[in-house]
Amino acid sequence: MILGKRKPWIRDVLDLCTITVACAAYAAAWSAFILPYGLLTGGVTGLSNLLFYAFKIPVAVSYLAINAILYVAALKFLGWRFLAKTIFATAVLTVFVGIGQSLVTDPQTGELVKLLGDEKFMALFIGCVVCGAAVATMFNTSGSSGGTDIVAAIVNKYFQISIGSVLMALDLLVIASVMFMPSFGAPIERLRFVAFSLCAMTLECAVINHVLAMSRRSVQFMIYSRQHERLAKEISRVTGHTMTILDGHGWYTGRDIKVICILARMRESAIIFAIIRRVDPAAFVSQSRVIGVYGDGFDALSRKTPSRA
Repeated sequence: MILGKRKPWIRDVLDLCTITVACAAYAAAWSAFILPYGLLTGGVTGLSNLLFYAFKIPVAVSYLAINAILYVAALKFLGWRFLAKTIFATAVLTVFVGIGQSLVTDPQTGELVKLLGDEKFMALFIGCVVCGAAVATMFNTSGSSGGTDIVAAIVNKYFQISIGSVLMALDLLVIASVMFMPSFGAPIERLRFVAFSLCAMTLECAVINHVLAMSRRSVQFMIYSRQHERLAKEISRVTGHTMTILDGHGWYTGRDIKVICILARMRESAIIFAIIRRVDPAAFVSQSRVIGVYGDGFDALSRKTPSRA
């Protein structure tokens, strides 16, 4: 619930808590369902997987080293706040991934334990859904898990290409590289590995796009009320949103009336309706979905128009 407009530092603390939970979920799913079954999801995590499978380099080490290279780009194009949250997420995720990898490693044999036995496809499904939801959650806090997420965030900011689509393109390059690595076995074995990894990549990117789209859905309220001043003040106090007051004229009653026009996130609808019921139960309300809302408090306008060629 939104209890008034939060101060920036409170919002940042809540974002960091959310990122921590998302990192824990990602590390748990990745350690339990992705790594033991030899799946590759692309990106820096996938590249770290490749290094582990081919050279036995600990994933946590390579993951942190590769991410360090991309921080300069994040600072230049996405700002210090995004970079700070990304560094925090990378550090937390590195720790969680290291812990997770140690927990699924048999101390006697050194082999990775498969929690679901031979159910490789089920492991792929569970792991990718949880990992995709975790990555999308981090993006919703204006942060990321680092790596190719930084590249995707930059492209999305300037060209409005969906983050999932950018990640899919980058992941495809990482996964396709397996075909040129003899250490992964005969060509048919490499092809089988790539096929499973492509399924994992597609599922994870689809989940990312879906979660981001759900969290960013917006609605428009048109509220016709005789108590428009009280109603506007209360909505603004609770949600922190601004609104527009329009002049209306009732055809049947012949009376002038004020109309409150407000744009909000879908998740805020229940809060706004509760305020309306409390302040003016007799108000007439129209709610409609909108395709996109851009500006302060919503999505940012891209600096360049996407190419339609």
